[in-house]
Amino acid sequence: MDNKISFEKALIGLEDIVKKLESGNLPLDESLELYEEAIALVKTCNERLEKAEERVRILTDVNGQGITDAPFALDDET
Repeated sequence: MDNKISFEKALIGLEDIVKKLESGNLPLDESLELYEEAIALVKTCNERLEKAEERVRILTDVNGQGITDAPFALDDET
């Protein structure tokens, strides 16, 4: 799998694979190949998310005071 693929393209690729696999009309060998491709895309997505999380941590630590882990909450959550 290409390491330069964007998160969004990897996610679209995963969605396409899921649709194909859910159809149930594929031969076993083709299903296995698609499954392997899906695993590579999941790995790519995870890598992109980890890099994004690290960038957010760096940007959040503006004053060099350190940051604390806290769950993300939407404004309407209490």
